[in-house]
Amino acid sequence: MTHVQRTERTSTAGDLADRYRPSSGPVLMTGVQAIARMMVEQHTREVRSGRRVATFVSGYQGSPLAGLDTLLAGIPELAGDHDVRLVPGMNEELAATAVWGSQLELPKGARTHDGVIGMWYGKGPGLDRASDALRHAAMYGAHPAGGALALVGDDPAAKSSSVPAASERSLAALSMPILFPRNAEEIVAFGMYGIALSRLSGCWPALKLVADVADGLWTLDRDFGDFEIVTPSIEWEGRPWTYRQRVLAAPPDSVLAEADLYGPRWAMVRAFGSANPIDEIEVDPARAWLGIVAVGTAYDSLRQSLRDLEISDADLERSGIRILRVGMPYPLDEGRVRSLARGVETVLVVEDKTGFVESQVVDALYSTANAPTIVGKLDADRRPLVPADGELTAARLTAPLRKVLRGHIDLPAPPPPQLQLTVLPTKRTAYFCSGCPHNRSTAVPDGSLAGGGIGCHTLVTMSSRTDSQVTGLTQMGGEGAQWIGQAPFTDVDHIFQNVGDGTYFHSGQLAVQACVAAGVNITYKILYNSAVAMTGAQDAEAALTVPQLTHKLAAEGVGTIIVCAEEPERHRGADFAAGVSVWDRSRLDEAQRLLRDTPGVTVLIYDQQCAAEARRKRKRGTLPTRRTRVVINEAVCEGCGDCGVKSNCLSVQPVETEFGRKTRIDQTSCNTDYTCLDGECPSFVTVELPENPERSRRETPTPPAVGTPATVELSGTHNVFLAGVGGTGIVTVNQVLGVAALRAGLHVEGLDQTGLSQKAGPVTSHLRLSRDPAERSNRITPATADCILAFDMLTAADSRNAGYGSSDRTVTVASTSKTPTGDMVYDASVAYPDDADLTGRLEARSKQFVSFDAMSAAEMLFGTTAAANFLLVGAAYQAGALPIDADAIHAAIELNGVAVSVNQAAFTWGRVAVDQPDVFRAATTAGTRSHRSDDLPVPSDLLAGLTVGGDCREMVERRASQLISYQGNELAARYLDLVQATWVAEQALGDGDELTTAVAHAHHKLLAYKDEYEVARMLVDPAFLDALRAEVPGAGNLTYKLHPPTLKALGRSEKIGLGPRSHGALRLLAKGKRLRGTRFDPFGYTKVRRIERRLVEHFEATVRRLIADLTADTHATALAVAEAADLVRGYEDVKLRNVDQYLGRLRSLGIDTAGILTN
Repeated sequence: MTHVQRTERTSTAGDLADRYRPSSGPVLMTGVQAIARMMVEQHTREVRSGRRVATFVSGYQGSPLAGLDTLLAGIPELAGDHDVRLVPGMNEELAATAVWGSQLELPKGARTHDGVIGMWYGKGPGLDRASDALRHAAMYGAHPAGGALALVGDDPAAKSSSVPAASERSLAALSMPILFPRNAEEIVAFGMYGIALSRLSGCWPALKLVADVADGLWTLDRDFGDFEIVTPSIEWEGRPWTYRQRVLAAPPDSVLAEADLYGPRWAMVRAFGSANPIDEIEVDPARAWLGIVAVGTAYDSLRQSLRDLEISDADLERSGIRILRVGMPYPLDEGRVRSLARGVETVLVVEDKTGFVESQVVDALYSTANAPTIVGKLDADRRPLVPADGELTAARLTAPLRKVLRGHIDLPAPPPPQLQLTVLPTKRTAYFCSGCPHNRSTAVPDGSLAGGGIGCHTLVTMSSRTDSQVTGLTQMGGEGAQWIGQAPFTDVDHIFQNVGDGTYFHSGQLAVQACVAAGVNITYKILYNSAVAMTGAQDAEAALTVPQLTHKLAAEGVGTIIVCAEEPERHRGADFAAGVSVWDRSRLDEAQRLLRDTPGVTVLIYDQQCAAEARRKRKRGTLPTRRTRVVINEAVCEGCGDCGVKSNCLSVQPVETEFGRKTRIDQTSCNTDYTCLDGECPSFVTVELPENPERSRRETPTPPAVGTPATVELSGTHNVFLAGVGGTGIVTVNQVLGVAALRAGLHVEGLDQTGLSQKAGPVTSHLRLSRDPAERSNRITPATADCILAFDMLTAADSRNAGYGSSDRTVTVASTSKTPTGDMVYDASVAYPDDADLTGRLEARSKQFVSFDAMSAAEMLFGTTAAANFLLVGAAYQAGALPIDADAIHAAIELNGVAVSVNQAAFTWGRVAVDQPDVFRAATTAGTRSHRSDDLPVPSDLLAGLTVGGDCREMVERRASQLISYQGNELAARYLDLVQATWVAEQALGDGDELTTAVAHAHHKLLAYKDEYEVARMLVDPAFLDALRAEVPGAGNLTYKLHPPTLKALGRSEKIGLGPRSHGALRLLAKGKRLRGTRFDPFGYTKVRRIERRLVEHFEATVRRLIADLTADTHATALAVAEAADLVRGYEDVKLRNVDQYLGRLRSLGIDTAGILTN
């Protein structure tokens, strides 16, 4: 038996651009890509008809069709070969007006084209904004030789919108016919139907594109060369009628236009819907008791739910169940509804959100003889039936279908309920990108409030940060105007208002003017990052430069204006408005306090480029690469989290080590923002990359030969579920696998669920593979995954995602790598969930479970964590979880064109992880790195009386060795004496060593406090220097970033940099440790050092008092006391704050702390 059972059907596509060529054979295509294909197919029809027709496209970039404008702009053939003109709109309303303009005739002058197709795109809220323009345009009518089409993105689960969206009722109120495609093929077909309908009726049809369709993935294998559109003929008032565009020159003309619209034009719309197979009765038994009307994507959910209930088409026929698929929900084809309802007792309407189509079904059947009972949102007893909230998935339809079908058709017993998973203590949520300007720009001074709004900056509300104090939310463009109504009725004198530059130029500038007119006290924080960052980093239309913006604001009556810039030197000599100050971004708090105390409307412009866009530009070579990299000396690091608080940066990652929580800079994701250097800590080191970093890159290791993988039996549909972190390539992996499956001759359906999650939050993707196409949802249903690729265990183990697994069928391949959440970065007390808990949640829902640390392995093998994804793909392939040929996967990686050799090698190394785990482990496991290179052996006489056993003894001996290096045998003996005493007391209660282990950790931590001598030794430790060279190959000009307390006391607010020449001085300082604790110690008289010594003495006395009378009842208190010492972290002011927390914890345990903080 071969690994993959091939079919005769194979893809001939060798170029991903084939998807934009007419009749190009089977291609893999997303919903958004299908829009471009529709334009190509429509233009091809025009050319065949001998007509010169252009397409004009406009809309706002921030729609859930996000990236449509970028996609269209990135296909040069559209403009060059297919006459597509893209002009992004400043906002949705003006874009709609521009599209309306493409349909207007000028009284003089000849048109350069036979016609122009106008296409507007926007999301649900954008439709509301554009409704006035669209109402006028629909009333006026499209040009009969061109036609208009609205592409309306609906987000029913509000994954990328402020509110859930369902636009049917709004579109109907605007007299716009609605077409609701379910997949890529229908987007192309319905788009061409819509254009034809517009030309025939003058109406503006809308394609309703829900997120599952726009973000969906399908095999498109249809030749549209013979696509037929039926053109109906109608009569009006007894005469043949043909649409002619009416000229609206004066208001009275609109009454005549209204008569046209609701008379002959709307009659043509109804005739067109009836004449073309947009709606179809898909299951039609001769006699039926039930008719089901399924609208748009709800039809696929219905079919999938029926399949999950083991109901075939033959079962439906035998049981008398008729199904109508509706692709044109408005106006509904009443003739087909009546055909569906002939002889039935009940009609069930299945649709998203409210009963929009259901009400039309009622109207269509109300006057018919023996009208059936109609159910949908409510059942016959007026109780809720089909859900009206969120997304209508197949899983959510199962219960309503069971209720309606019970007693009429054999149904399988409901599956036994899976054990409900507990809520994880920490969840992954969307967060700012590494180096994002909003990481610090959204902070406000203590006691201040900030208004929320639309844009990336609103992600701060999803975190546990306490420095932003965001209150409320407005629609896009309303930011700050809510304060006009709040201010008179509160004792709060002032608020800050966040607004991104994209939102400001979209519409927010009017809110600023409104606040000036109202005379309220408000500071607008215009977060100027030079991009519409949330939806693709497009340029904001009609944007002004920062200097130009200050002139505009000043002219409109804004008072004080301050610019806080990442690179203020860029603005030297610029023409700013009079009185504008340009400060470094480090003075943000100072600027905000000044503006807060200034009456009236003030503005702070925070000028820093979007980090993600800057990264893209550096990769493309259009922005200079920053050669300075930041590295943290983990030995010096205390894991206090101050650098995370200062930077809020996801590349500043907490890691768990033998010596507690530390912090590490993830070099792969770092966007070189450098705000982490503001952390009050001497562990930071900067290095410079070489001019030509290519020379320092390691060679891609050659994997060993691997054996034949497990055989995959592909019967029916093979379901793959992917779970990971936004921005790490999960969507790319899904599309690469889809392309590979297409090349292997399989039919592909899929879905990428991102939305706000693309910002470091949870991202999931669905992939369904089969030999033949079938009518089903493009998302898999719970407990039906054949393969789960858990790129991030925290995301995969969430109850919503783990539920896709089944112990009967699922092979789970998981990475145990720990990627911190935003809350973990900001708050050092937030810990990653227990490994065993995450693993157990997934293993319980898997028949086979494979796991390894993919990011660590990728770092070891390739020097970058970016290759981790294809390590997991390779492991899944070798484990028999992917029914795709390896050659097809290699070819798809090559077609993707990104890091081809590395990703192909990673795929093969992933196979090795399953085929030869020992070989993989040896190649990807780093050697044990010593905490310090000069640890001294513990003399036997010091260990003579130590009876501590097991793993605890090994740990104790290592720490005793370090204390000898730190200060000598006497300190080590002091340590061992307390540990031994604790051991004896604990053993008297039983065999446990929990308390002894905690005391050993805590006592070592307090004894070996990191003073100037110890920090100096750790900074020049050869073990650290070796690790640094491995982490940043080829790096040079090592510079220590230090802020000595003596300089700080003298008023210096910034760190100093000590370069390579400082090594000798640091080594000399390290040798001064012999002065530690003596009267000759110049550093020992500082407040921090005195407190550190008192903490040791207090801890020792407290532990000895507790163990002197240790009982089973007091053991827990003693353990809590020992563990509380871990709160003592950091340096200088940070350490003093944490000492306060530590002492507070001791007092809560009944421990006296008097005298510790006495000067």
